[in-house]
Amino acid sequence: MESAFAAIDMPRTLADTAYGALKRDILDFRLAPGDRFTETEIADRLQVSRTPVREALFRLEREGYLEVRQRNGWLVKPLDFNTLDHFYDLRSVLETAAVNALCTPAQIPDPLRALQSLADTWLVDASERSSDGEWLADLDERFHIELVAAAGNPEISRVHRAATERIRIVRRLDFTLPDRIDHTYEEHGAILRAVLARDGALATQLLQAHIRDSQNAVRKITLHRLYSSRHAKAA
Repeated sequence: MESAFAAIDMPRTLADTAYGALKRDILDFRLAPGDRFTETEIADRLQVSRTPVREALFRLEREGYLEVRQRNGWLVKPLDFNTLDHFYDLRSVLETAAVNALCTPAQIPDPLRALQSLADTWLVDASERSSDGEWLADLDERFHIELVAAAGNPEISRVHRAATERIRIVRRLDFTLPDRIDHTYEEHGAILRAVLARDGALATQLLQAHIRDSQNAVRKITLHRLYSSRHAKAA
């Protein structure tokens, strides 16, 4: 049997590798919200000892993905849509502040210089767009993180990164449907063009609509994934 580690490039330690494998399982719903498991089960599946598995599990617990049950092993935290909505609201507030700063010449004299890498990625012809959903999920996260970072406030960036981490489990589902990929390119491009034109009102309107549409889409996809996962396990 091939080890799960074969698909992971250059692990630093066995604990790091176990962490990466388990986190992918959680984000891809192979370990679905509400699932229970033991350290021994994971160690056997990954073909490593329990020590690196335990270290990885506690790391995922600190990040909010898991709960430890002293007598019953581990639990993938059930999704709380109210909490997720709160993090989406926080993202909207922080990203709106960043966009307004980028549209203010006194704060950001040259927005194109600050956003050049994003422009190179998102302001491209349709023929140059990627259709790889997993790759796009990473690019999308980078878009929002770099947009906030470009505004130059490291404390806002720090809080924004933490909020982004907490909703990653559902946000990446936004790129499992081809039409959502196309919409993301169009919406990111429109936001960037508004910022580069220093149109703060339009940029804010587009950004908030983009976040709201994504939030609604991932809720629907997540509920479908949960239903499918539970149905498959019951079969």
